[in-house]
Amino acid sequence: MRFLFVHGTGVRRDRHDRLFALVRERLTARFPGAAVDSCYWGDRFGATLGAGGRSVPGSKSATGASPDPTDAETAEWALLLADPLCELRVLAEAGWPSGPGGADDVADGDPFAMPGVQPAGIRVLAQLSGLPPAPPHPGDELGALLHGTALAADFPAALDAVVRSAEAARAAERATGEPQARELATALSRAVAAGALADAGAEADCTGAERDRLVELLTTRLGGDARVPGARAAAFLGRLALRVTTQPLLNARRGSLTAAATPALGDILRYQARGHELRQYLHTRIAAAPGPTVLIGHSLGGIALVDLLALAAARGEAVPGAALLVTVGSQAPFLYELGALTALEPGAKLPHGFPRWLNVYDRQDVLSYLAAPVFPGDPRITDHEIGSRQPFPACHSAYWKQDALYGRIEQAVAEAEIG
Repeated sequence: MRFLFVHGTGVRRDRHDRLFALVRERLTARFPGAAVDSCYWGDRFGATLGAGGRSVPGSKSATGASPDPTDAETAEWALLLADPLCELRVLAEAGWPSGPGGADDVADGDPFAMPGVQPAGIRVLAQLSGLPPAPPHPGDELGALLHGTALAADFPAALDAVVRSAEAARAAERATGEPQARELATALSRAVAAGALADAGAEADCTGAERDRLVELLTTRLGGDARVPGARAAAFLGRLALRVTTQPLLNARRGSLTAAATPALGDILRYQARGHELRQYLHTRIAAAPGPTVLIGHSLGGIALVDLLALAAARGEAVPGAALLVTVGSQAPFLYELGALTALEPGAKLPHGFPRWLNVYDRQDVLSYLAAPVFPGDPRITDHEIGSRQPFPACHSAYWKQDALYGRIEQAVAEAEIG
């Protein structure tokens, strides 16, 4: 009897050697007379950046350069989409500074203001609440823009949420003078636009220019000037956005992040495009030694083995010696459901000649899936759960140190009567 271990995505030589040493030690302890081999394929069939990553925009940008203004703007809107009321919250809590140019400077407001006189911001908020929730279309630029960007359905709820918010009410009370009211008008308009965009999500068909025009139209109807962003809230949130949102970091480190992700993600994509090369290599390795072989495939290794065994069985040419398949943390059942498994269309049964299949999963491992429910009634398939008590992604590699895994493999070997 022989065991053949097939590693998963992203594994290269050093990682493979450490992992296989562990697997071989555990299997040899339970099966003293068995041969334990490995099928290392990472260097030969794994993904690499053939052009050195030159396809990645900005990969050669200078380190430590000032943030691109477009990146900063994108970061601000990322923050607004996550929390449309965030600018209003700043104005509600911080208000405007006292003194010259501030909220208490009568030169910027009404020199004859009397106690009890309504702040200018209250008027702006009232104008916002008076806007029609469904602007007419066609004949009205705002309405045409909302329909043209697929935001018309989400605009009424976004408008209502801002109008009724405690943040808007408090900010309006603190905007006592006209300069503050104009800044409030911009913040209110940005909040409504962000709320509509957030609710629409991927259904929105809105460019940055259309988003800015939407804010400008709303701000103008509130008596503000959208060409000058609200200085106080925008300055604070602009700096914050660059720190807490991911877009500027992704832009700055996209090249290095792509290179780091290439082995794991690239192996999967390469297999989907050229998987026959790896499957042929696996076939050669399996058939190279006589006697029954227990195939153990981790992650992408399990996918390749399922494809190989199913394709061969469908041709009536079962892979010589393949007596038992063990997949660990495998996505093969999920790809089958998606119609992305090479060997089988969704709904097709495993062909006659496919061996017994033990599928091991950990419910914390988001890359592991159940096989038996998608092949109902097939007695060859058994799912077995193992809990590492580790979160993802650590649980995806934690199977190999657990005695429960090898104990279940030993049981499956006995059930298959492999000697």
